[in-house]
Amino acid sequence: MNTCSVVTIKTDDGKKICGNENGKSTTKFWHGHFLFYLQGAVEEVYEDLQQEGLTTVFVTAEELRSSRMKSLIRAAQESSDAAVPRTLRANVSFTSPAVYIYTSGTTGLPKAAVINQTRLLAALAVLASNGVTDTDVVYVTLPLYHTAGFLVGFLGSVETGSTIILRRKFSASQFWDECRAHNVTVIQYIGEVLRYLCNTPQRASDKEHGVRLAIGNGLRSDVWREFLKRFGSIEIREFYASTEGNVGFVNYAGKIGAVGRLGYLHRKLFPCALVQYDTERDEPVRNSRGLCVEVPKGQTGLLVSKITEIAPFVGYAQNEQQTEKKRLHDVFKHGDVYFNSGDLLKIDRDNFIYFQDRVGDTFRYFLDVILEIRRNGSARWKGENVATTEVSDIVSMLDFVEEANVYGVRVAGHEGRIGMAAVKLTDGAAFDCEKTFDHVCRFLPVYAQPRFIRIQSSMDVTATFKQLKLKLVEAGFDPSATSDSLYFLCERERTYVSLTPSVYQRILSRSIKL
Repeated sequence: MNTCSVVTIKTDDGKKICGNENGKSTTKFWHGHFLFYLQGAVEEVYEDLQQEGLTTVFVTAEELRSSRMKSLIRAAQESSDAAVPRTLRANVSFTSPAVYIYTSGTTGLPKAAVINQTRLLAALAVLASNGVTDTDVVYVTLPLYHTAGFLVGFLGSVETGSTIILRRKFSASQFWDECRAHNVTVIQYIGEVLRYLCNTPQRASDKEHGVRLAIGNGLRSDVWREFLKRFGSIEIREFYASTEGNVGFVNYAGKIGAVGRLGYLHRKLFPCALVQYDTERDEPVRNSRGLCVEVPKGQTGLLVSKITEIAPFVGYAQNEQQTEKKRLHDVFKHGDVYFNSGDLLKIDRDNFIYFQDRVGDTFRYFLDVILEIRRNGSARWKGENVATTEVSDIVSMLDFVEEANVYGVRVAGHEGRIGMAAVKLTDGAAFDCEKTFDHVCRFLPVYAQPRFIRIQSSMDVTATFKQLKLKLVEAGFDPSATSDSLYFLCERERTYVSLTPSVYQRILSRSIKL
């Protein structure tokens, strides 16, 4: 009998499905929302899939384009109502793979994270631990190939016995009307969903709904406040987790901006810490003994979590190289192994923990001034790490800015990266160069001010509303590489000026200093 592993695909470009880790014959399910398009994509790589041991392709559609595929809907309808024999799951244990879920791919290519049965069961407890019961109606607009949508929203509702309202695609304009129509009490969010709701035109009925709880992650402090002010006293349960990670936090206290609180019991069961991180070398800072250095409270550090039996790290399917990259050795003592989250966080004096940035997003800006001349005559240059999320929050405060995506770009002849912001303006608004200059100078230190601004008609985001930065970083600030309007922060004129090819060349030749 074949083992059945469900593969949830997050892309629509015909990527290959990973095979079974233990090499056994495996039946896979190909699941997609754009059904007809995916059938064509699967057909193109079908021979390759067979070579990787794929025996059957199920499609969640009744109409099939190829005889080599089978309808999962028909198979479900024709299946027996009798209890599934225990023998079919006799070899399934808590460590057996339950589902493969691809990472979001915001800073690189997506990787198939292995979610085992233990992790699946743990995810089922998220809704219940936040007071969701069988009397609740849960509204899920997130794609089910995403960890939060599938594990927390969908399976979590099955676990609690709640009514679940599934929407194929998120709609900000219809969101609250549908909440009212279906008597929704719990909503799920991720990324920019709540900000999109705050950007819709205000209505007199904004607070007329039955939603009592919103659970998710990626909520900025300013949006958090605006959401509560506009839509009423809804409990926000902001949490931190990653698809493949072995650590997570939940903010039960409702502390605005925090993703949770690091208590004594949490540290004992899931040992974790924030360590110093060198963004230029893209690695943790090590002391003279070769061990990592924990940051004090109030400072930003890389989140690492010890890999233990209680908190295992399974890794990525058939990708030992990427799996090993996430293992951090010799952290606090020689021989220990921690999970490298790739995330920068900060802990305050009350042990509340705050997400700051992804390590691939943070840029390090070197002030072009000599701070001291040492006795041997060498100069020391001041370098500052800048969290792009904090800069994005400040830029987004401008009334003509709908959304800002901040990242670092390399400039020839300069150390580190220089801050740049891709900006989407509000409908009908124009970019105000002087007001933007005054705003960033007022609220941001010199090293954090975006030197370049790119005006975009729309923002590239993942299906779960995470901003994409990789292509923007690669494009840099060359005006000949884009039709978007580019601006440069000119301190001499105290405004942002148009970044023309002439200005671009003067920056490269360093006749204009950054």
